[in-house]
Amino acid sequence: MSRIHNFSAGPAVLPESVIQEAQQALWNFQDTGLGLVEMSHRSKVFEAVAASATERLGRLLGVGDTHHILFLQGGASSQFFMVPMNLLRGGTASYVDTGVWSAKAIKEAQRFGTVDVPFSSKSAGYDRVPMAGSWEDRVPSDAVYVHYTSNNTVAGTQFPYVPDLAVPMVVDASSDILSRTWDAAAHDIIYAGAQKNLGPSGLTLVAVKKDLVDRFDPDLPTMLRYGTHIAKDSMFNTPPTFPIYVVERVCKWIEDNGGLPAMEARNRAQAAKVYAAIDGTDFWCGKTAVDSRSIMNPTFTTGSDELDTTFWKSAAEQGLSGLKGHRSVGGLRASMYNALPDAAVDALVDFMAEFERTHG
Repeated sequence: MSRIHNFSAGPAVLPESVIQEAQQALWNFQDTGLGLVEMSHRSKVFEAVAASATERLGRLLGVGDTHHILFLQGGASSQFFMVPMNLLRGGTASYVDTGVWSAKAIKEAQRFGTVDVPFSSKSAGYDRVPMAGSWEDRVPSDAVYVHYTSNNTVAGTQFPYVPDLAVPMVVDASSDILSRTWDAAAHDIIYAGAQKNLGPSGLTLVAVKKDLVDRFDPDLPTMLRYGTHIAKDSMFNTPPTFPIYVVERVCKWIEDNGGLPAMEARNRAQAAKVYAAIDGTDFWCGKTAVDSRSIMNPTFTTGSDELDTTFWKSAAEQGLSGLKGHRSVGGLRASMYNALPDAAVDALVDFMAEFERTHG
């Protein structure tokens, strides 16, 4: 069977060249006679893979000299508690509430201190993020840190800017990391589940500013201390070796294909096609404020739950997979990460036009 077009929010589309490399790596990696997933994480061969992944990520993010790059497990959800557990220590942190995942992060942080919310779009169905300059002065001057989610996969919104704040910044960048040029170095902690733009599920990237390490709570369980993983280069325990390898290959693919400027240009062009189709007639309706729209996860609807269901089921029959909206909000969603080919977007836009013709 030939491959279909993958609009899944995650685990998501990967570059085909990387998948092909991974196939060979599973069988016989670098002519060692062993598959990658059979190989010791402490072997010189795998240590070189991990070092390359670290270097490439640091270079692409622009934080190679200022941050520790960690490969952890537990998804972004584990960082919802690890960040405040290590850093908050009974103080106050500001959390910008722009979606399902930021709300979950707020709930976890409340276990470890006081949570201030300078902005929330919950009452409006999380249809927007705050515009620059509209909320920053509401952050308490004694805040230990500010946390925000750069891209909201469920709602389909995205921060078009990096906040300018005088306190440490923490960002959940799970669904738009490495998708655009971005001042990553402005953040003290960056975390991201890998399964969208980085690689397969099972790996969590965390970048921790070196200057922040002395502020962490030293009396936590060993595995929950960032310092544990920093000291052992993410190998205190057996790391997720295969996802680390795939991330290294994906980073190489990004570098070989023009880096973040090229990724951003293509992502914006693809998103523009889909939003043009949404805005072009009265049949489709976008679900978010125009100035908050995500270039990763456009969300839309026909206005009818029944017709939305007909759309994503019919699309799947035509090889357009993953267009069903998140179960918590319904509707439709087209997740378009770095590796999605232009042909997939063109096929989606054509299908939308035909669906409107036959159901409008």
